[in-house]
Amino acid sequence: MTQEEKYYLYKNKNFFQRYFGHLGTVLKHKRYVCRACFKMGLYRQGIFHDMSKFSFTEFVPSVKYYSGRLSPNAVDRKINGASLAWLHHKGRNKHHFEYWIDYSSSSDEYAFGCKMPLRYVAEMIADRYAACVAYNKDEYTQADAWNYYQRARDLLIIHSDTKAVLEKALYTMSIEGENAAFLYVKGLLKKTKGTDYTKESLGIEVIPRNEA
Repeated sequence: MTQEEKYYLYKNKNFFQRYFGHLGTVLKHKRYVCRACFKMGLYRQGIFHDMSKFSFTEFVPSVKYYSGRLSPNAVDRKINGASLAWLHHKGRNKHHFEYWIDYSSSSDEYAFGCKMPLRYVAEMIADRYAACVAYNKDEYTQADAWNYYQRARDLLIIHSDTKAVLEKALYTMSIEGENAAFLYVKGLLKKTKGTDYTKESLGIEVIPRNEA
């Protein structure tokens, strides 16, 4: 099956299959995010993660384009040129780095990534892990989140310090497993205690290409 054909798999499912399929995927995703956040000490964020997915703007198109193989947002974007559900979602959830993109006052760049508070970086890591579990199902491996990230690694508009933490955690996950990654991030949260951070202060070195 080609990638193009996967975009239209939603047509093979009736309304009830799409409704309960999407609802089940969201609840499974939230469950895994919640477990990950709890392991990092982020209880409130784990419980309230992605609540906007139950809003009319996000839930309806997600049910319409649900196939179980691709993100409904990706299908919506392919068919309609934009995903209003995604635009709504990333503007209301601080664990997405896209939430933190702003216009630049510099003539050298149009937009830039603001540094994310570390607790939201932690939730982003949990989110990426849980998304891979939910969509890859029985084919999931601990390297999935890192491999997916690498596909657009050089294209992301994200603060360098935020990027360093994200990469270190996902790379650790790919080599040592999920629990090792969550334990590492929990240590960073304990070290910074809500204060500012830099990759230098956290002792994070850029992961070279030959290791990625």
